[in-house]
Amino acid sequence: MKKIINDLSVYLSGNNEFKTILFVHGFPFDHTMWQTQVDEFSKDYKCVSYDIRGLGKSPAGDGQFTMESFVDDLELILDELKLDKPILCGLSMGGYISLRALERIQEKFSAAILFDTRSEADNNEDKLKRAAGIKRINKEGLAPFAKDFITNCFGDDFKQNRKEAFQKIIEKSSQFNPVGVKGCLLSMLSRSDTTMNLGKIIIPTLLICGEQDTLTPPPVMKDMFHKINKAEFVEIPKAGHMTPIENPQAVNKAIRDFLMKNML
Repeated sequence: MKKIINDLSVYLSGNNEFKTILFVHGFPFDHTMWQTQVDEFSKDYKCVSYDIRGLGKSPAGDGQFTMESFVDDLELILDELKLDKPILCGLSMGGYISLRALERIQEKFSAAILFDTRSEADNNEDKLKRAAGIKRINKEGLAPFAKDFITNCFGDDFKQNRKEAFQKIIEKSSQFNPVGVKGCLLSMLSRSDTTMNLGKIIIPTLLICGEQDTLTPPPVMKDMFHKINKAEFVEIPKAGHMTPIENPQAVNKAIRDFLMKNML
């Protein structure tokens, strides 16, 4: 079922009587990147996913986004749907949103699952790369940027063995509103560093990382793992940055094992 909350496209499945998993997607994707997880877990949980402002079916507006405004959107969805301490599940940029949400409103969640993300803010080199991405979109349009960025998100196994699916993902993201994509880049280069808060996370937390992830490699996420109390770490074989798409079976098993242990 689809709902519109403050202009955001929000998608619900499963039974309202079940515990909720709230999925926050990565950049530059939309809620459908979680489809295999939603299909799997809507049998036993209520699944809520949404298109981050400016991506998918959520409008871009003026494109002046910040990480704070993205967390505001997340909190509004929590409140509008009256979600009772959902499990927060975010990947990459969705992980940045989740980490800042845990800094601001940790008490509103019962557990967290962080995929292929990092707590550090962008350094100067990363900021310049994102600025160059905005400049490239302005000059060449969205498609060339989307193709190159998404290519770096996937490991070799997926790109070589799932070529048709890989191309469809690129084509879909290439059709998003360039204003929204640029706004997301602005929000990421200006985000705050959440590393100091990792030791204050007291809810059960699972960190998942693809073994072939070159954007947030396993050592980066293992360092986060060591800073979080009650944390678990799982490395996903044959996957790059987009673990839920590249190896959904291994990801779903890791999620289910974590939930069975911590959500009884």
